[in-house]
Amino acid sequence: MTTNVINKGWFNPISLSVLLILVIVSAVLYVSKIINIPIFILLLLLSGLVTSAIRIADQWERAVVLRMGKYNGLKGPGPFMIIPVIDSVSTYIDQRVRVSAFKAEQTLTKDTVPVNVDAVVYWTVWDVEKAALEVQEYQKAIEHITQTGLRDTIGKHELSDLLQERDKIAEDLQQVLDRNTNPWGITCQTVGIKDIAIPQDLAEAMSKEAQAERERRARVILGTAETEIAEKFEQASKKYTDNPVALHLRGMNMLFEGLKEKGSMVIVPSSALDTMNLGAMGGLVSLAKNNETPK
Repeated sequence: MTTNVINKGWFNPISLSVLLILVIVSAVLYVSKIINIPIFILLLLLSGLVTSAIRIADQWERAVVLRMGKYNGLKGPGPFMIIPVIDSVSTYIDQRVRVSAFKAEQTLTKDTVPVNVDAVVYWTVWDVEKAALEVQEYQKAIEHITQTGLRDTIGKHELSDLLQERDKIAEDLQQVLDRNTNPWGITCQTVGIKDIAIPQDLAEAMSKEAQAERERRARVILGTAETEIAEKFEQASKKYTDNPVALHLRGMNMLFEGLKEKGSMVIVPSSALDTMNLGAMGGLVSLAKNNETPK
């Protein structure tokens, strides 16, 4: 992570332009013999002091101004003036939303499984005065507190919860971080868990477990389907027992469905043909099949 302290000094386009103009004017006065060397040197020193008082803060920045070492206020955005020697700009604080990546390596979950977790936190400084006065290096502090919070969160959850409820865990972590950083004038807006890495052996075991669970479910579904089919057949058999004509029609329909497909062969017991009086019909169908083959 980069440091949050930004010291720009007094070098900026406005101060350099003013310094150049003052130096040129002083040089012209000296060349014109209007002023002597001591006054010329004095004008150069005054030019340096005047231009050092001109500062610029970008649109997303606030400048922390100290007067004789005490907090005097915030300046910016845009150009502003300070009193040379007496005032100083301690730092420029960026108020944009920033993202910081952090990780927890070989951290044990509640069920003692070592995991590596990569996460990011989006945060912003909402109170520049608190951020400047309450904590020395708030960006490093956020880095350490996010790592500590992530480790504590991992230790309170089992591996299955980490894998299945990432959003909820990230939300809980964001609330913990926000409570710790709010006194510094900083808010953690969002926490995102990018990756959860588990040992390779455990990953293979979990894959086998999931595969076995899918096979078990498939067998249960197949058994359930077979049971339902048997129940339907039982109901149909009761209908056919009381109505032999319907049974004959069903048998003829099944035979017709099997023979209407080209190239198919159906083997039917002779007793079934005699029962359904289909012997002559079966012979005619076979003869028709044989006649179609040469064509």
